[in-house]
Amino acid sequence: MDSIHVTLPDGKVVEVQRGTRIDEITPAIATNGNIVAAKIDGRPVDLSRRLDSDCSLAWVSIDSPDGLDVLRHSTAHLMAQAVQSLFPGTQVTIGPTIEDGFYYDFKRDRSFTPEEIEKIEARMEEIAKANLKVTREEMLRSQAIELFRRMGEDYKVAIIEDLPDEVVSLYRQGDWVDLCRGPHVPSTGAIKAFKLTGVAGAYWRGNEKNEMLQRIYGTAWPTRQALKEHLRLLEEAKKRDHRKLGQELGLFMISDVVGPGLPIWLPKGAMVRSILERYIVDIERSMGYQHVNTPQLARVDLYKRSGHWDHFKENMYPPMEFENKEELVLRPMNCPHHITIYKHGLHSYRDLPVRLAELGTMYRYERSGALSGLSRVRAMTLNDAHIFCLPEQIQAETVGVLRLIQRVYRDFGLKDYWYRLSLRNPMDKANFVDNDAMWDGAEGYLRQALDEVGVSFKEAVGEAAYYGPKIDVQLNDVLGHSETLSTVQLDFYLPERFELEYVDRDGQYKRPVMIHRGVISTMERMMAFLIEHYAGNFPLWLAPVQVKVVTVTDQQLDYARKVSAELTAAGWRVELDERNEKLGYKIREAQLAKIPYAVVIGDKEVEAQTVAPRRRGGENVAPLSVSDFIQRLKFEVAQERGEA
Repeated sequence: MDSIHVTLPDGKVVEVQRGTRIDEITPAIATNGNIVAAKIDGRPVDLSRRLDSDCSLAWVSIDSPDGLDVLRHSTAHLMAQAVQSLFPGTQVTIGPTIEDGFYYDFKRDRSFTPEEIEKIEARMEEIAKANLKVTREEMLRSQAIELFRRMGEDYKVAIIEDLPDEVVSLYRQGDWVDLCRGPHVPSTGAIKAFKLTGVAGAYWRGNEKNEMLQRIYGTAWPTRQALKEHLRLLEEAKKRDHRKLGQELGLFMISDVVGPGLPIWLPKGAMVRSILERYIVDIERSMGYQHVNTPQLARVDLYKRSGHWDHFKENMYPPMEFENKEELVLRPMNCPHHITIYKHGLHSYRDLPVRLAELGTMYRYERSGALSGLSRVRAMTLNDAHIFCLPEQIQAETVGVLRLIQRVYRDFGLKDYWYRLSLRNPMDKANFVDNDAMWDGAEGYLRQALDEVGVSFKEAVGEAAYYGPKIDVQLNDVLGHSETLSTVQLDFYLPERFELEYVDRDGQYKRPVMIHRGVISTMERMMAFLIEHYAGNFPLWLAPVQVKVVTVTDQQLDYARKVSAELTAAGWRVELDERNEKLGYKIREAQLAKIPYAVVIGDKEVEAQTVAPRRRGGENVAPLSVSDFIQRLKFEVAQERGEA
């Protein structure tokens, strides 16, 4: 008997005949609706896969990350089958999974309408209920090309022609077939909860020079309850969308006249930005940072020396050539400028650490399809800093940055965040500097700093900067998706590249170490995050307008102007509504503008020389004198900042 040994998830070893299917080894598991795939020695496969050598098995449950990926990939196939059954002649291209969902790109002469999307969903339900068996088959690449050519699937033919493999895999469900690596659920009946969420245009292979396709997005979940909760969160995310709120609240705009990805800060948004800038600069100065200002242009040679030209050229704008053949480029990073400042003078070990900080504006080329409000732009201003220090100062300086990040997050009321240690991929010598000793040492320093601060962290291989590892602080949004806001990067490479020096105690010239750090990210990304985090309801200390003074009638205007002037003189950001409108209308407008306080002034307030504050959300505060109201505002700000 030609047998093999299979180690099951519980550790039991069974002997089976070579070629046995996984679902034949443990039929009870195979028929368990919660198990949608398996892993052979850690590699996800279909439950119908045949085993040909000794191996270890593990189960992939539908609610695990791998299981959700299988489910969503299978739902993309389900959608493509429904589309082609309803609209013959539509070609399929690619249909991968994405975070929380999937999409499929189609070639069709006319756009999908909302009514057609509903029909597609209904057909998907029918196919799922039919419980069609999903089967994998392999064929020669040349045979697959002929098969899809006969089917009129030109895009599939192009995909297969670019594959290096001599044998490719296909998946069938009923009379429908698609090219795919898999794995997939055993049958369409395993797909129970899904929703198509949108339609957009997409260029074939992401190249704007190619033809435009139609991309249908969807999401899939193990249960209808999980789907319902996800859709609820999607609705909440839409309400918080910074692009929508930014327009409604008059914070920023994007103008086609100026150009995509180049945000314009409107007065209220510029006010919040100014508050953010003053806030972080004041803290940095108190911690020994020296602030500098450097040009937004530099010679191309500077970025060739730093390595950015080799690693980020595709994200940089083309150089501008002048009459003397000099080439200048818009900077994508600030670090070469700060290195130039460090090199400007001679440094002793007594001078270190040198902490240079800047609100530095940078430019990066992003494809137009990737641009999104303030979160993905082409012009951005980074809360940037570079610390030049002695090797023995690395630990203290890194810990100091982490403590600073924690302080800032406390002030902003941010609690849902976690730490990621971003490491190189040791096998990737093209995208990461090839120096094992340098990487090992730098990674060790960052681990020690995280341990000293006492926080847990996740490791992410391949997420480091090209010159060194980094600590990324990841904040979660309403959907639970994480986004990097703060970073601490350790760099032994650029000091060597630029031949940075300091005079040590023994009189010898030695290399300093660089720490790159950003605490509140770019002003643009931070603003986008804060708008969505607060749903536009900025805390009192950060709100562009803190108090709106409204009168019952025009008869109270003189006193209202006096109150506004007194509040403004005390440093509060105030607007006075002098319009001859009904009180309820003016209060409602203040609520829609998400202003923390509407101060009502009627005849009683004029007579008593008081104000009647109304808190955002509808809470009425007992009448107060202006001075007492100011004290209330001060106390509330102190509470928000954790200072009370």
